[in-house]
Amino acid sequence: MKQRENTAAQPALCRRRLRGRKRAAWLRTGVQTVFFFAMPGAFVAGFSGVKSLFQSVGAGQPLQWSGFVAALVALCAFTIVFGRFFCGYLCAFGSLGDFVYWLSGVVQKKVFRRRTQYRLPDRLTPLGQKVKYAVLALIVILCALNVYDSLGGWSPWSVFSFLTALRFSFSGYEIGVLLLLLIVAGMAVKERFFCQFLCPMGAVFSLLPILPFAMLRRDPENCLTGCQACKKQCPVSIRLEADGFQNGECISCERCATVCPRENLTRWDRRPGQNVALPVLFKAALFFALGAWLGLCRFL
Repeated sequence: MKQRENTAAQPALCRRRLRGRKRAAWLRTGVQTVFFFAMPGAFVAGFSGVKSLFQSVGAGQPLQWSGFVAALVALCAFTIVFGRFFCGYLCAFGSLGDFVYWLSGVVQKKVFRRRTQYRLPDRLTPLGQKVKYAVLALIVILCALNVYDSLGGWSPWSVFSFLTALRFSFSGYEIGVLLLLLIVAGMAVKERFFCQFLCPMGAVFSLLPILPFAMLRRDPENCLTGCQACKKQCPVSIRLEADGFQNGECISCERCATVCPRENLTRWDRRPGQNVALPVLFKAALFFALGAWLGLCRFL
């Protein structure tokens, strides 16, 4: 009798979990949309903080506090306390990447009749993820040598900031426009292409120590044999069996947790049966207040 009851309950349980996944996806999309329009410059402000610090070092000048440095410190502190939540939910560049990859899938399916979306092979990911550290190192060296500003027209993130500010004059930024178009093309064939492979701030965040309570945890013994749903859904191809969530590549998007059939991915603010929207909204509201205080919100 108990076996029959459990069998009968399975469809209802599956429907409940499917609704939960859809709500989580809509929640993340909603938060990303709000921050894309309200704080599109947060990424650029943090990057400008990195640039400002190393330009001072290169010029032999004392480090000076500025709005850009404050944004960098705030982003790093937020990441240490909450993981790379900024990358997963709040970064305008990351949100653009998610939209482009989704749109690419729709076009491939509807126009080109592909059953599965074309994407770059996963075997290229581990090597590609190391490129962003080289990008960061190159930028730091150019800033320290005080030659970065002379190459300002090469910056795709500057072009992106112009677009989000509705500024469409790109005189002197032709190379930056070309690089941004190439990045968008990469976003179409690899999920989180820029975040994984090229983002200098992603390199900074991945090197930061994350407080233990901010990390998702799983009990491998409670996993279904051969499941790997979490691994298949991970946009940054984290190998949970090898790296776990201490891998600096984790962008805290929590897609792995929403697809786990046993709700086996937990954290201090995420427990089975708990309202997962509240922690997300709390962190988003906290960063919104922080960004507004730093002058990053375009509407305030």
